[in-house]
Amino acid sequence: MANRSFSKVLARSFAPAVRSAAPDGVKSSVSDWIGRKLGLADTAFWAAWAGGASASGKAVTAQSALTLSAVWSCVRLLAETIATLPFDLYRRQGREAVEATDLELYALLRHQPNADMTSVQFWEVLVACLLLWGNSFAEKRMSKGRIVAIDLLYPWRMQVRRLTDGSIEYRYNDIDGTHRVIPEDRMWHIAAFSLDGLLGMSTIRYGANVIGASLAADEASAKIFANGLNVGGVLSTDKILSPAQRTELGDSLSAKFAGAMNSGKTMVLEAGMKYQQVPMNPEDAQLLATRAFNVEEICRWFRVPPWMVGHTEKSSSWGTGIEQQMIAFLSFSLRPWLTRIEQSIRKSLLAPAERPQYFAKFNVEGLLRADSAARAAFYSVMTQNGIYTRDDCRLKENLPARGGNADVLTVQSNLLPIDKLGETAGAEQAKSAFSAWLGLPTFEDKT
Repeated sequence: MANRSFSKVLARSFAPAVRSAAPDGVKSSVSDWIGRKLGLADTAFWAAWAGGASASGKAVTAQSALTLSAVWSCVRLLAETIATLPFDLYRRQGREAVEATDLELYALLRHQPNADMTSVQFWEVLVACLLLWGNSFAEKRMSKGRIVAIDLLYPWRMQVRRLTDGSIEYRYNDIDGTHRVIPEDRMWHIAAFSLDGLLGMSTIRYGANVIGASLAADEASAKIFANGLNVGGVLSTDKILSPAQRTELGDSLSAKFAGAMNSGKTMVLEAGMKYQQVPMNPEDAQLLATRAFNVEEICRWFRVPPWMVGHTEKSSSWGTGIEQQMIAFLSFSLRPWLTRIEQSIRKSLLAPAERPQYFAKFNVEGLLRADSAARAAFYSVMTQNGIYTRDDCRLKENLPARGGNADVLTVQSNLLPIDKLGETAGAEQAKSAFSAWLGLPTFEDKT
């Protein structure tokens, strides 16, 4: 009875949508379900209703998209790289920045956010949700006004809306089917690229056509391999066969010789039959070119250089040399995500009184080890020319200041202002006086 009523409600609500100017793919996908019993297990319907249908006819969801090696590699590359970067919470002490090990949030984010996850697992899921759904949600577990755990929530079970009073309502559907509203001050919400500042835009949803085309190309390629890389063949004979004989002969050949496992077997023909193979070159059908182009398209959606997912067909335009390409990957792919996460921690996890004193930072030094020599040369030039002190350089590396002469601007001793040229420095004057007292010739006497 409940299923029948549910279907009637869906039929009444979907009927106007089907008659509207919605895309044909969505109309056909939804209208096929009108009048039918629906359940939570009918993933094809929910995918179509959520806007996952693509122009290729393939339903695109996060799970189906991850079956593509390019999507899998892009998501894993970004999620695992960010998850394994050293992460710290720092406390400002004057000009210095020291690790805030006394803050409980430090241990949660660095080691174990909740009872079920390590920090690497937590960051992997959080970043993967951002990449696929455009949003990540986590609930703060509080005790006596302190955050004691951070539990990740599934983005596809969350409904977000802004109320008339300006507050944001987070309504979550738990695994047991119950709905609950999570207070805004208990929610840690990170949104990806957005047009309204409230919800991030899903890469899977907006890139459905590209991902759906790639899924269709993979399926077509798999079917070709299932047929032994042959569109078919021609079996000719001088005799006229009955329809039953043709069917029997075709079934026999398919059973014995079709498929990759039967490749290379010898075919025995009778009664003057001749077999002529009709080869199908995948390059002629542009399957290889299509699949290669789809890899590049998917990399564009995730802003990942194709060579980092194993696509090295064309030369990279991300710079010359692995060092420059790594810097480009850090600057254009990782830094926007790292900055987004760092600022969300300040906004959602730190109390207003803590924000001026504490800050979060991912340490990307591990990704820039190949460029450490250039950075050391830069610091050397800046300190030798009196622009940075040695403590300035240490602070930029998140190292404690040494004080004393380390906080003094210095220059090369042989560098003098132009108006001081020709004047003898104090040390030279003392040296000349000592030489005169000993009766030794001075520089002036030699000249």
